Amino acid sequence: MDTFSGASFSIKPYTMLPALVLVLLVINGVQSAKILGVFPMSARSHYILGSSLMRVLAERGHDVTVVSPFGEENPPKKGSYRDVILTGFVEEHDRKVKELNIFKKEKMNFLLLAPLMAKIMTDMTEQTLNHTNVQKLINSNEQFDVVIVEEFMNHAHKAFASHFKGNLVVLSTLGANSWINDLVGNPTPLSYIPDVVLGYSSNMTFMQRLWNALTYFYRQMINQIYVLPRHNQLIKDYFPNGSDIQDILYNASIMLINSHQSTNQPVPYVPSMVDIGGFHIKPPKKLPQDLQEFLDNAKEGVVYFSLGSNMKSSLLPPEKRQAFLDSFAKLKQQVLWKWEEDTLPGKPTNVRLGKWLPQQDILAHPNVKLFVTHAGLLSTIETIYHGVPILATPLGGDQNMNAQQMANEGFGLVVNFPDISEQTLTEKLTELLNNPKYLSNAKKRSEFFHDRLVAPLDTAVYWVEYVIRHGGAPHLRVAGLDLPWYKYLLLDVIAFSALVGIICLYLLVKVVKISTRCCCKQKKHKLKKQ
Repeated sequence: MDTFSGASFSIKPYTMLPALVLVLLVINGVQSAKILGVFPMSARSHYILGSSLMRVLAERGHDVTVVSPFGEENPPKKGSYRDVILTGFVEEHDRKVKELNIFKKEKMNFLLLAPLMAKIMTDMTEQTLNHTNVQKLINSNEQFDVVIVEEFMNHAHKAFASHFKGNLVVLSTLGANSWINDLVGNPTPLSYIPDVVLGYSSNMTFMQRLWNALTYFYRQMINQIYVLPRHNQLIKDYFPNGSDIQDILYNASIMLINSHQSTNQPVPYVPSMVDIGGFHIKPPKKLPQDLQEFLDNAKEGVVYFSLGSNMKSSLLPPEKRQAFLDSFAKLKQQVLWKWEEDTLPGKPTNVRLGKWLPQQDILAHPNVKLFVTHAGLLSTIETIYHGVPILATPLGGDQNMNAQQMANEGFGLVVNFPDISEQTLTEKLTELLNNPKYLSNAKKRSEFFHDRLVAPLDTAVYWVEYVIRHGGAPHLRVAGLDLPWYKYLLLDVIAFSALVGIICLYLLVKVVKISTRCCCKQKKHKLKKQ
C-alpha cells in the first residue's frame, strides 16, 4: 500500500505509533484466557470476520474455542485453537441457496420478509443449540473468561456467556443500526438512521422517514410478540438453569462493530461500542503466477467482477448474464470474472474466468480500475481500503444501503438488478472508467480508512483483553439499560406532563367560563339598573 503524503509529512497506514502500541499491549497484556467464539452463520463471509478475530487471539497466547460451520484447515501455530464444527450446516446452506436462486425471486414485501427472516434466524439458533457437538460443549464442565457471539438475530446464543460464567462480547457484522442499538442502550434517531434492508440514505424524504419509523415499530412488535418469547424458551430448553432472556440480552460488556466512518455514516455510540471495520483485511499476498501475469499485462487496466462468496454469478438469469457479456465485450479493459462453472458460453476474448479468486490481493493490484460487486459489506470495505471505484448491483439485505452510501459519497454508481441491461451497464461502466472523479473520491475515501491511530484488529484484541482485565468492564454500561422501556422513552414523564397540561387546560377553560358568566351577569345587572 502506498504511503499517504502531505505538504510536510508522510505516514504509512497504521504505523503512526507502532512502538507505543506494542509497549501498551505488553504493559496491559493479560495472562492466557479461555475464550469461546460462537459464529453460527453458514455464509463464509460471516465466518471470515469471526475467524480473523479468533485466530489473532490464539496467536496472542489465549486458549480459543470456535463454534462455527467451518473449520480451520491451518489453525494458528501459536496459542491454543479448537474447532467445534456445526457439521452439515454448509451443505444445507448451499442446497437452500441453489433452490432459492435469489436472482429469480421477486422482491418480497417487507411485511412478509420481516417475520420470515425472524423465523429463519430463530430456527438457525435452535439448530445450533441442538447440534450434537454443541450439546457436548454445553454439557461439559468447562468455563470461559470471555464468550464472543456474532449478533444476527440469534439472541439465545448470548446465554453461552452466563452458562460458562464468562463475560459477553458481541460482534456485529454490520454497522450500528436499529437491530443492535437497543442491546447496549445506544440511541437510534429514526430521522437519519435507516433500517438496514430499506436501502435509504441518511438524508431521507418525509415518506422515507415515515416508512422507516413504521418499519422500526413493526420490527419491535415482531420481537416482543414472537422473537424474544421463542428465544427465551430456547434458553430454558437448552441451557441447564437458563436465565431469563431479559437478564441475558442486555448484558454485553462491549460490542465490536464492523464499521468505520469511511465505510458507514457517522452515528452516535455509547462507550461500549467499538468500531473495528476492516479488521479482517490482511496485507496483500503474492498472486498465483498466471493471475499475476494477467493483471500485469493488462495495459488498459482490469475490471473485476464478483458477486461474493454467497451469491453465484453462474445462476444469473440468461438475459442478465448476456447483458454483462455484451457490455464487457465493448470494453478496452480486460475483465476478471468470478464464475463458478467450467465454461461460459459466448465469453468475449477480453474476459477471464475464475471459480475462486483472491479478492483482497486482486483489489490491491494497481491495474484494477473498477470493481463490479453486489455491494456486500466485506466487499465494500475491501474496495474502500484499496481505493477502487465501484459499480454496485445490490441483491438484498444491507447491500442496497451499502450501494446507496457509496453512490452518495461519489466513488461508485448503482444498477439495481431489475434494471440490468446491456445499455444501462455500458453507460455506467463508461462513466466510471472515463470520469476521473470516481477514482479520486475512492482514493480520498481510502485515505480516511487508513488514517487511524491503531489498526482495527489490534483495537479489537485490545478491547477483548480490556474486558478480561476489568472483570467485564461494567463501568462502560449506560444507565439506560437498567431502565424499563417506558422510563427510557420518558413515557411516564410525557404522560404526567400531558395530564398536568390537560388539568391546567381544563382549569383555564373553567376559569374563562366562570369569568364569562360573571361578566354577563354584571352586564345584565347594569342594564336592569338603567
